[in-house]
Amino acid sequence: MKILPIENLRGVIEIPGDKSISHRSIIFSSLADTPVEIENFLNGADCLSTVACMKSFGADIKIDGDKVFVKGNGLHGLREPENVLDAGNSGTTLRLLLGLAAPQNFITTFTGDSSLRQRPMGRVIKPLTEMGASIVGRNENKNLPITVIPATSYPLPPTFYPLKSITYQMPVASAQVKSAIILAGLYADGITTIIEPAPSRDHTEKMLSAFGVRIEKVGDAVKVYPAENLTAPKKITVPNDISSAAYWIVLATVLKNSAVTIKNVGVNQTRTGILDVMKEMGAQIELENLRESGGELSADIKVTSSKLRGVEIGGAIIPRLIDEVPALAVAAAFAEGTTIIHDVGELRVKESDRLKAIADEFNKISAGSFETTATDLIIHGGLKKTYAECKTYADHRIAMALSIFGAASEGVEIDDADCVKISYPNFFERLAVRF
Repeated sequence: MKILPIENLRGVIEIPGDKSISHRSIIFSSLADTPVEIENFLNGADCLSTVACMKSFGADIKIDGDKVFVKGNGLHGLREPENVLDAGNSGTTLRLLLGLAAPQNFITTFTGDSSLRQRPMGRVIKPLTEMGASIVGRNENKNLPITVIPATSYPLPPTFYPLKSITYQMPVASAQVKSAIILAGLYADGITTIIEPAPSRDHTEKMLSAFGVRIEKVGDAVKVYPAENLTAPKKITVPNDISSAAYWIVLATVLKNSAVTIKNVGVNQTRTGILDVMKEMGAQIELENLRESGGELSADIKVTSSKLRGVEIGGAIIPRLIDEVPALAVAAAFAEGTTIIHDVGELRVKESDRLKAIADEFNKISAGSFETTATDLIIHGGLKKTYAECKTYADHRIAMALSIFGAASEGVEIDDADCVKISYPNFFERLAVRF
């Protein structure tokens, strides 16, 4: 697909529902025993993988556009899947459902696409194993397929054997690993404590609290109490996805004579690192119409053209913007001076090696702008931009970042446009409209 240069962006932009919250709304609603209506659900490939898996666990799920109607069988009413569960390309689906499958009294086997099968799962399997789960991966790296085996022998009593509660010091901040432990902790024999090196996304904690689960935040620790049942809200409204908003925020900032308002974006403080860093770089960004629903904050984000400068970031802010780093790298290429982003080694084990993809592909558009180390990304701003043909590595975030980079430069051709359906099915339609 060829993306042509764009002169400016103006007007109002509607973006898809939040992917992280959409995943969790399906899983948690499926664990309740009363119906839940989900509004503004992200009908993308990743979230549909979660839908398919929860159906296999026995939930009744019906989709009508961006609305989903879920009827579960209760926290202790999951059924044994008839077949292997396919998580597709979705690391969120796999990691969270490993935590849910760990305490069940039946065997569950997970697989995924070629990309997901290469992603190591040891860091989520380790704490679950400490809790007493029995989980076997394909090899020593714990790659898919992965089988979760009941820790007890047949025949089974009608109730579940609880996992052990643990205190787990996470080596790397990860909302997915934390959420897997929390889900397993609902079935544990006491209080499970997770200690984070830095705050990661807290959508799981907020939503499960709305479902009546007792979860406490004490300093760097998250404490989850075992639960007998979930008390579901009748309706969940998913805010729009700040990760999807990031591409328009960057594009409107770097293009001249641009002014856009992105509607109803989730601005949970564990997700707004992109806004903080863009403002530090000089971007003119304002939040309007701030409101709260189900414990989650949302706002309209107003962005106008700005002159950017390079910054140096790392440490605690990185978990708050890890998915937005490819878009942030594009912004940095238009900034004055050098931007250094430390502590992003996790990007090497995403849908692709994103640091390598940035170095290999973004440099085709702006030669010499991007350097990487094992864990850092260095961007030299202000260098010449040209038309280029680039690979996406079947990675939705690389594809969208390359697209806005080309749109703000001399154009770009990417080899795989379909991969964006994972998180933003109508991205290219919106880009072509040009508002």
